[in-house]
Amino acid sequence: MSCSTLVAVLGRGVVGDAPVLHADDLGLTRGDGCFEATRIEVDESGRVHVDHLDAHLARLQRSAAALAIDVDEAAWRALLDEALAAWSVPGEAVLRWMLTRGRESDPTPTGVVTITPIDARTTSAREGITVVTLDRGHRADAFADAPWLLGGVKTLSYAVNLAAGREAARRGADDAIFVSSDGIVLEAPRAAVVWRRGERLATTPTEGTGVLASITCDAALSAAAADGVPVDRELIDVETLLAADGIWLLSSGRLLAPVTAIDGRAIAVDDGWTERMRRFVRGR
Repeated sequence: MSCSTLVAVLGRGVVGDAPVLHADDLGLTRGDGCFEATRIEVDESGRVHVDHLDAHLARLQRSAAALAIDVDEAAWRALLDEALAAWSVPGEAVLRWMLTRGRESDPTPTGVVTITPIDARTTSAREGITVVTLDRGHRADAFADAPWLLGGVKTLSYAVNLAAGREAARRGADDAIFVSSDGIVLEAPRAAVVWRRGERLATTPTEGTGVLASITCDAALSAAAADGVPVDRELIDVETLLAADGIWLLSSGRLLAPVTAIDGRAIAVDDGWTERMRRFVRGR
């Protein structure tokens, strides 16, 4: 197809330019819902590859369960299959699917799928980015005994995440890393943080921290462990992060972005390790 964005709706299929949301949809009016996103790639033969689809569907189910929204997995798989079959634009794109609680007047869940080509800003970030640290406003253990805070749930309520991106830009950086009020490194607004010290890789644990369990990060660290690299999950402060031998942000669309500076301080960049990390992220 030739359009720049594909849209499909649960129960309706691919819809083209037809309206897809009502004005009283709780996802729109309250951010009451969850979503998933992953990278797809169409090769020269027209074959579509989807990164970690099963893992993303499983995470959607976990998010929906935390929000007490029902998920019809068979219906979602059928809709995703239909959307992917209708997409033939060569190159990389982002497959995103959103689930809301539905309308205030009719609480039947709403599901929407979009496919959009990955933009140049996203691909250029793979060559290196600068970041700033931002206080997330809670302790590192704030979510341990408070499941209603929806820690680690990929909700539609992304206003703070987007505000962090704007603040990073205002400070002259490409992205941000959230830090807890007690000084612990958490995650980026839309990515996991991975660092290297010597031959060991590590990231922030998800338990109690509210950090999203990153599918891209988990896949990369699993591949690294299989390659003999020691892998850990630990709580560290910013000064410890700054002393790392390498830092990367990992996400579904950007895949791997090496961090070149934090708060204006240069970060060590090892091209050999970055290339190795790219292989871990891509699973090859």
